[in-house]
Amino acid sequence: MNEISEFPIEVINEIKYYVYRLIDPRNGETFYVGKGKGNRVFQHIKCAIAEDELDEINEKYQTIRQIVSIGLNVIHVIHRHGMDEQTSLEVEAAIIDAYPNATNIAGGTGSNDYGPMNAKEIVEKYASQEAEFKHKVLMIVINKSNTQKSMYNATRFAWKVDKEKAEQAEYVLAVVQGMIRGVFIANNWKDASINNFPEMNEDCPDRYAFVGVEANQSIKELYVGKRVPTEYRKKGASNPIKYNYKKTA
Repeated sequence: MNEISEFPIEVINEIKYYVYRLIDPRNGETFYVGKGKGNRVFQHIKCAIAEDELDEINEKYQTIRQIVSIGLNVIHVIHRHGMDEQTSLEVEAAIIDAYPNATNIAGGTGSNDYGPMNAKEIVEKYASQEAEFKHKVLMIVINKSNTQKSMYNATRFAWKVDKEKAEQAEYVLAVVQGMIRGVFIANNWKDASINNFPEMNEDCPDRYAFVGVEANQSIKELYVGKRVPTEYRKKGASNPIKYNYKKTA
């Protein structure tokens, strides 16, 4: 059977929204999880080999190009289909959680609030006191896995923020699964580039990062270990950036 590169229209009408995995035939490992409809599952391969996509070579595209270069095909698995969009978002998030080594840049919808936790973390999250904000704070939801290297680096880059609004924050809070885990003072927001931040692996156009310091102990005691207030934790919200203040002129 020839390799399928697109679905017939009658198939598209039947499968509706679906969640899929891209698998590397060289080792059988899932390297990307996504959701979509129509021919979304096939678009990654087309983008990876298109000449006009050379400025977007991320890890996912690199993997696809390596597979194609040796004459193999990416394996597509439709993990679940026949869903509406909201259901597909939930399923996608759960599968991303199950494949932490995939090349997805961001976790699935709600993963940082409702993703894998042990029993102790569940109790801590829902039994802990809510934070009472006494300052202008910028909350950044970060992936739990990123904090294993450095809470500071996991918090400071790289984000799509309104630079002027971000600069008005008195403190930047690192939020992991709804809990405040770190507090920093951002002294300077800069373009998220290797030139400004050698620790980064690649430039991130249209994103910013900050140079700063950890807040003092009295400020950390106000916030660290407390829950983000419910009004800032809407289920299904995918934007990792939240403010408790409005931008001033």
